[in-house]
Amino acid sequence: MKIIKALLLVVLILVLAAGGLVGYLTLTEYRPDDIEQLEVTQAARSDNVRVGERLDVLTFNTGYCGLGRDQDFFMDGGSMVRPENKEIVQENMNGILSELARQNADVYLLQEVDFDSYRSYYVNQADTYRHGLSLNMAVAYNYKCDFVPFPWPPLGKVESGLVSFTGLNVTQATRESLPVPFTWPMRVANLKRCLLVERVPVEGTDKELVIINLHLEAYDDGEGKRAQTEQLMQIIAAEYRNGNYVIAGGDFNQTFEGADTFPVLDESTWQPGKLYNSELPAGFSYVFDASKPTCRLLDKPYDGDRENAQLYVIDGFIVSDNLKVNLIQTVDLNFQYSDHNPVLLQVTPQ
Repeated sequence: MKIIKALLLVVLILVLAAGGLVGYLTLTEYRPDDIEQLEVTQAARSDNVRVGERLDVLTFNTGYCGLGRDQDFFMDGGSMVRPENKEIVQENMNGILSELARQNADVYLLQEVDFDSYRSYYVNQADTYRHGLSLNMAVAYNYKCDFVPFPWPPLGKVESGLVSFTGLNVTQATRESLPVPFTWPMRVANLKRCLLVERVPVEGTDKELVIINLHLEAYDDGEGKRAQTEQLMQIIAAEYRNGNYVIAGGDFNQTFEGADTFPVLDESTWQPGKLYNSELPAGFSYVFDASKPTCRLLDKPYDGDRENAQLYVIDGFIVSDNLKVNLIQTVDLNFQYSDHNPVLLQVTPQ
C-alpha cells in the first residue's frame, strides 16, 4: 500500500508540474500583432535603387549555426537537439559570415538566426553578422519561447527569427504574421511564422522595391504551408497592382514545379510540399536553381555522399516581371555550415 501511495504521489506531482508548465507557457506565449513596425538598425550605406542598375539578393537559411554537416536533428529522424559545444556554433557562424561577405550582395535574406537560444549556446548571431557586414538590419521574430519542453533533453529557451541586411535605403520594415496551423497546447511552444517586409524607394519614380524575407511552415500536415503560401500570394499581388517591384525570397519548405532533380529516397522521411506555377498571381514567376540542392534531410550527419542523402530544392524566389532576372544560382557550400545552401539572385529593375 505504501508503494502504491508513493507512486500516486509521484504521478500527482508530475501532473501538477506539467500543468503548471503549460499554464506558464500559455500566459507568456508570444502573440505578435498581425502587422508590426520594425526598427531598421542603420549603418553607413544607404544606397538608392535605380531603374537599369543590377541588384544582387542572397537568401540563406543559416540553421541557427547549429546544423552543419556533422549534425543531425531529432525532427528529421536524427537524435541531436543541439551541437556538442559552443565552439561548433561559433565556427559555423564565422564560416557563414565569411561567405556572406564574399558574395557582397545588396540584400541578404537570412532565416533561422538565433538571438538568445539554448540550442545555440545563447550566441547572438544577428549582432555578429551586422558588425561583420556593416549593413542596415531588420529583425522579425518567428520563434520566441521561454522554454520549449520537447524532446528530451528539451530545446529550452528559443529566441530566433528572420533577419534582413541591406545597404539600400529602407524606409519601412514590417513583420506580417502568417497563419499558425497549431492549436493549444502545442501552439504555445511552437513557431509563429511571419514575413519580414522591407520597402525601398526606386529613384526617379513613385514606385517601391518591396523585399520579402520568408520561412514557411516545415513540420505540419501541409495545410499550414498552403495557408501561409496563399497569404503570401495575396500580399505580392496587391503590391504588383500598386505598380511596385517585388522580390520574395527564402525557405519555402516546398519544392518548385520543375525542380524534380533529386529523387525521394524514402517516403517515410520528411518531405516538402509542392509549389505550382498555376498558383502564382499574374506577373510573377518562381526563380530557382534546380541544378544543385538547397537543403538536405537531417536524419544523419552529412558525409558528402549525395547519392545516399535526401536532398531538396526548397529555397528560392518569387519575382515580379518588371524585374529582369540576370542570374539565379545556388552557392554550393556542400552543407558545411548549415543544412541549407545559399541562393543568389541577380535582377535589374526595368
